[in-house]
Amino acid sequence: MLELTPPVIALDAAVHHEEAANGNLRATQEAVAALSAALSGAATHQKILLRAAAGAGKSYALVRMVREALDHANCTRVAVTAFANKQTFPLAGELGASLGADKVCLFVSADRLPDVPDEVLGNVTAATKSSEIPATAQVVIGVSHKFKVFGEYARMLIAIGAAGNGESPFDVLFVDEAWQLPLYLYTAIENYAPISVGVGDVGQLPPIDPSQNPWRGDPGYNPYRAWPTEYVDQETTFVRDLPAVWRPTASQLPLWRAFYPEWDPLNCVAGPGDRSIELGDDLPVIDATAAALWSEVATGVPVLLEVDGLEAPDAPDIDPPLLGVVETLLMPLLEAGFTTITSRHDGVGRPEGSKQISSSDPSGDPLIVVLATRNQAVDDASEMVARLVEKYDLPDGLLVASTVDSWQGQTNALTIAIHPLSGAEQLDEFNSAFGRLAVTCTRATHGLLLVARAGLDKLLADAPARPGTPLGEPGNRSLPRQTHQRILASFTRGQISPSPVPADEVGSA
Repeated sequence: MLELTPPVIALDAAVHHEEAANGNLRATQEAVAALSAALSGAATHQKILLRAAAGAGKSYALVRMVREALDHANCTRVAVTAFANKQTFPLAGELGASLGADKVCLFVSADRLPDVPDEVLGNVTAATKSSEIPATAQVVIGVSHKFKVFGEYARMLIAIGAAGNGESPFDVLFVDEAWQLPLYLYTAIENYAPISVGVGDVGQLPPIDPSQNPWRGDPGYNPYRAWPTEYVDQETTFVRDLPAVWRPTASQLPLWRAFYPEWDPLNCVAGPGDRSIELGDDLPVIDATAAALWSEVATGVPVLLEVDGLEAPDAPDIDPPLLGVVETLLMPLLEAGFTTITSRHDGVGRPEGSKQISSSDPSGDPLIVVLATRNQAVDDASEMVARLVEKYDLPDGLLVASTVDSWQGQTNALTIAIHPLSGAEQLDEFNSAFGRLAVTCTRATHGLLLVARAGLDKLLADAPARPGTPLGEPGNRSLPRQTHQRILASFTRGQISPSPVPADEVGSA
């Protein structure tokens, strides 16, 4: 019998829509004012950090800050960088559409040029060498690896000359997804401008686990940690937090707050009822258990389903029997179909109409993504997706699989993921990484389902106490058991056995 128990932590006081979005607007305005003061010489800020929770609209804030910087009399040219091309390409397209192709140069390696989407190329000037950057360019955007190529700084200074500061090629260096860029990469490019602005989610997974410190000279210093943590406490650093998130449903806000307890407050632009999933009428007839489960997920409240009585897994995070349960649950949903319903919001958070996307004709972000931790696990998930695509002749964009690490920065309507602690015997650095679980739980705009083997509560009750913030990393980088318990308390909980459940045994607690 499927029993669903509501979350222990319910949504308490929160604001939505324009009132919530205004908090981000104020924080961004304060960061813009700090940048303007630094450019004017009226302040000593060398680093400006705009910290965000997942889905806070940080890229929107970065684009605005770029435009505001270029309006300043002392700023003639800026650089924008990030760790990955999948971050720089859309930013380049957005900036080019706003400022003009002659003013925005996408600085990209020749072998990655074919990967740039046509809609981006139409809005920018592409350059694979410093000598190809046009004199009209006010924004040069590229990944950190491209900027740090040996001799690139000197070549760029020769090609385009110094910016308004008279010494370096740019007046401001903007770093998108700043908490994903490790310190050693940032220090290789920070001399491109006298002022750096970092915008990003403090819960992003860095390229290398920050808990692993290979530095032998100073145990408190780690070149592989997120670079803003090196500067956040310095007097020359200005820090602001974005206090609202745009991505989640209102029902998911307690989960976001569980991940970011230091945010005071943390609100959600989407209000109650702004996002929903309408399930096909035939779903209860096809499978009553699946209907009960997906009906709960469709409300927008995060759901954790624990499965008992399974055969042993290959490894705690490589679990074909558990993935088989996911496949069984997905089949009736895909057969019956569903529709996502989304209230549109303007740039300041006011609702303005709605949008519906059917599973028979998906568009935009993928509707369903299945997330796994290890490559082998996602290989198994990809095989499952391929079977379901063939069985139901699914259209592109309806169902995909990915590793958690690869999916950060991406968005989808419905997330289905194996909980990192499923089947574990203890908490370790991998299964308790803040960023891995945070990315897993914060991609969805409409619904979230985590699946695990039964026993999470016992695992956490028996786990020894452990520190949660090694090396001073932001957030609870390695989640202690208390934080895991707080996060789980924001989920609706359910438990099933892998055998079919008769319709008359489906209930709600």
